[in-house]
Amino acid sequence: MAGEGITQAANWIFSEYQSVVSLLPQWSQSLISLFALSLLVSIYVVIVWHGYRFLSKKDPLGLNLNQYNNYQHAFFTKLVKGGFYFIEYIIISPFIIFVGFSVFTIMFALLSQNLAAKQILLVSATIIAVVRITAYYKEDLSKDVAKLIPFTLLAVALSNFLNLQKIFTGFAEIPLLIGDIGIYLLFIIGLEMVLRFFDFIFSLFDLEEIEVQETNP
Repeated sequence: MAGEGITQAANWIFSEYQSVVSLLPQWSQSLISLFALSLLVSIYVVIVWHGYRFLSKKDPLGLNLNQYNNYQHAFFTKLVKGGFYFIEYIIISPFIIFVGFSVFTIMFALLSQNLAAKQILLVSATIIAVVRITAYYKEDLSKDVAKLIPFTLLAVALSNFLNLQKIFTGFAEIPLLIGDIGIYLLFIIGLEMVLRFFDFIFSLFDLEEIEVQETNP
């Protein structure tokens, strides 16, 4: 029902837009369409710009909840530290990353052409996963990936003669995305848990420190 409502609303908005624009001179219709497309692409670019700066960081939030650990006893200090670690990196961070993933997926759905909802979700999830994996290896590499792939997808969308009608058609895919997007939250949580586990193992053996020394003689 909700999906049909979104689709009907998108079709109604587009039909109203067409009826209003059709009353204007031909030259102004093209300018309005150009402005609307430019506005949408600008929103996409701004989202990607802010998103890559956030998602490409190994610790995107940087909350450091352990600073609020005031216990003096060693056992309780470690217990609270573990609790803060779980809350920050297993609950809050994956959820925020998931929100970014959802926003990017919706924008990608509006710009993508001839892709089904499951394909859009798969592509978006793959991009987020690659960005997060590379963030634990090299943040500079992760930043490049987080910028390059979304902008490449934008270039492909523009080369396919993107127009407003196709964009409004993309709204019909959003309800389908919402229906299947929950499983990707579990995927993001699981991925962050695996990455954190290996990051912890590497830190035990000081592998990160060795790598820094090798790259900076």
